Amino acid sequence: MSRLTDGSGSPFRPYDTSFTSGVRDALKIRGLIPPVVESFDLQKKRCLEQIAAKTTSIDKYMYLSNLRNTNTDLFYRLLIDNMREITPLVYTPVVGEACQKWSHIYTQPEGLYLSWSDRGNLRSVLENWPAEEVDIVVVTDGSRILGLGDLGVNGMGIPVGKLALYVGCAGIDPRKTLPITIDLGTNNEGNLTDPMYLGSKMHRVTEEDELEFLDEMMVALNERWPGLVVQFEDFKNPFPSLERYKNTYTAFNDDIQGTGAVILGGVMSGFGRSGIPLAEQRLVFMGAGSAAVGVAKQIVELFIKNGMIEDEARLKFWLVDSKGLVTNDRGDHLAEHKLFFSRDDNNGQQFATLEEVVDYVKPTALIGLCTTGGVFTESIVRKMAAMNEHPLIFPLSNPVHKSECTFEQAMQWTDGKVIFASGSPFPPYTYNGIEHIPGQGNNMYVFPGIGLGAILCQSTHISQDMIYASAAGLAKSVNEEEKAKKWLYPDLRRIREVSVVVAREVIRAAQAGNLDRKKHLQRLNDEELDEFIKKAMYDPCEPGASRVPSRVASRVTSRTSSPAREGRGRL
Repeated sequence: MSRLTDGSGSPFRPYDTSFTSGVRDALKIRGLIPPVVESFDLQKKRCLEQIAAKTTSIDKYMYLSNLRNTNTDLFYRLLIDNMREITPLVYTPVVGEACQKWSHIYTQPEGLYLSWSDRGNLRSVLENWPAEEVDIVVVTDGSRILGLGDLGVNGMGIPVGKLALYVGCAGIDPRKTLPITIDLGTNNEGNLTDPMYLGSKMHRVTEEDELEFLDEMMVALNERWPGLVVQFEDFKNPFPSLERYKNTYTAFNDDIQGTGAVILGGVMSGFGRSGIPLAEQRLVFMGAGSAAVGVAKQIVELFIKNGMIEDEARLKFWLVDSKGLVTNDRGDHLAEHKLFFSRDDNNGQQFATLEEVVDYVKPTALIGLCTTGGVFTESIVRKMAAMNEHPLIFPLSNPVHKSECTFEQAMQWTDGKVIFASGSPFPPYTYNGIEHIPGQGNNMYVFPGIGLGAILCQSTHISQDMIYASAAGLAKSVNEEEKAKKWLYPDLRRIREVSVVVAREVIRAAQAGNLDRKKHLQRLNDEELDEFIKKAMYDPCEPGASRVPSRVASRVTSRTSSPAREGRGRL
């Protein structure tokens, strides 16, 4: 049997049991699938039964991976309708285990591998990718996968999973996504001695060599698919590539900008609930690594947008690392990224612990990005509650065992007064007979909308104002019912609605900065723009949305108003 293609050369298997008799005839697949025409609900029920029958998370991950590669539309129907349940199996936390085992569980290519040995020929390697159109790339060098360190090419699970969320959350066409892992070696000795490791058996090249390689890759990508969006992910040092390309290409780094934006969105909502004027807010960060600095810089924008100059705004932040408060006169050599927030107003005093800093600053908000579990002690949290009617406490480290405190602890130690958001998921907690749902600052609230907005307006690059706009859009997306429940973030089940708002705000920011190529979108009011965005989103309930060639779909659309379509809207 010959391989079918979607017209671009990429294979597809249009063997979906929801196809009606007319579709099967048009595709010439009658007899190749069982005769029953199934509803979407029945298909999803079978999938959920098969997932439930798997005894390990990695088995569930592999089942879903196979489903995505063999019946893309069904996979995304399942994901969209079961977002809270399926997302952890597709991305974090299970993708971490999948990456650790990638070379041992590998069954089929799911993206593009660009290796150090390919330098000088990256453009020709890109030609091997069969899609004629690519709208978005997620690329990693595997050097810092989640909190697991250098996994080399085993990190491919990250761009694969990330792009699944772009599709599920924001409706980016799955045929126009490209996961890339660049193989520049690994410093993980376990990989180097593993006979099954699928990457180059060499130590990592220098940072200078990597930037030279990335320069060639960025040129090649934009020659092959002009104007595509490139998202960098899980680079050990994310700043060089971000600074190098952010004003030249349509590129951003989700670890820095996406994380910062989603936390900024929560901070916007939290500040509104706290009752403390913005000018009186004081933020202590436990952690001064690249992620903490990136988040803090995003929040600086909030103060600047409200009338402060940058030097005033950064003085609202106190960063603490393993040696204590970050100051100019601490006596050690500070990493370059810490200098922006290093204090010079400490009058020679040094503060060695987080609790000492809390006593000194009397903060209104305590934010953790240090990956040290339990560092927000009962003593510290109780002091925050004594100082503030509604203290903001955001333990953002992943995974759960590295979280600075739990939701239950924060509720108990503040007598239920805390304004809380975490990086890891925590269960609800009942206090005084009322069930409280913790906020989770999940990047998937913003990065899909950032990508969608940039694609739809064909932005020349992704500006800081566009990132800020994504946070503002997220804050706007919290509806009145959610506000009444004191939620900082919307219900994840509404993620596609949220992505529409985020994309709209991103487009408006691009237009304001004259970065948009699709100028006709400027003529649309917000309601019209929202409708444009919704219509542009991939809908796996459309007949043959991703797997049926357009020449066939156009002939069979009228025949597919079958039980499979009942009760399902575009969003």
